[in-house]
Amino acid sequence: MTDQRPQYGEIATLEEQRRAAGLPPLGEAPAAFATPTEGRPAQSAGAPSASAVARPRPVDRFVTIALLAYGLINVVMTGLSYLDFSTAMNQMMSVLGVEGEFTNFAEGRIWGTIAAIVLAIGWSLTAVLSIRRLRAGKVSWWVPLAGAAVTLLIASVCAAIPLMNDPAFIDFVAKTAGQ
Repeated sequence: MTDQRPQYGEIATLEEQRRAAGLPPLGEAPAAFATPTEGRPAQSAGAPSASAVARPRPVDRFVTIALLAYGLINVVMTGLSYLDFSTAMNQMMSVLGVEGEFTNFAEGRIWGTIAAIVLAIGWSLTAVLSIRRLRAGKVSWWVPLAGAAVTLLIASVCAAIPLMNDPAFIDFVAKTAGQ
């Protein structure tokens, strides 16, 4: 009789060791582990597959897709209004109570088009990053929100450039600042 205690796993059977490690029994090994596919190297039995690492997150997927759809609708509607920049700025100026009309047409056309393009590119990049994170099984609901914030900031700067050079708006800002 020896005083040495058994080491971890010395007494356990192979099936008990696999169950303790969270692995399926040998008879139920997934096909991805059992046979390698043509053109790809075989995975070792101890390496987890991509599907085992990526957990499905149905709520995250739903929220991400809903935010992307909502963003696409906003990008289309806002982009179209930026393409008719002078009308959009006249509406905005009347809401603010600015006397006069937007007259910086040339700059408005250029910067409105740039802002519409920025919106489209920003949404596209956001969608690509969101889909990549969804496929990787990572939390992705925040990507459309962050993408919208960054894109909106850049598009707003593009829209502000012709507005800040419009005589009616400059007069309104000067009067408001003097009060």
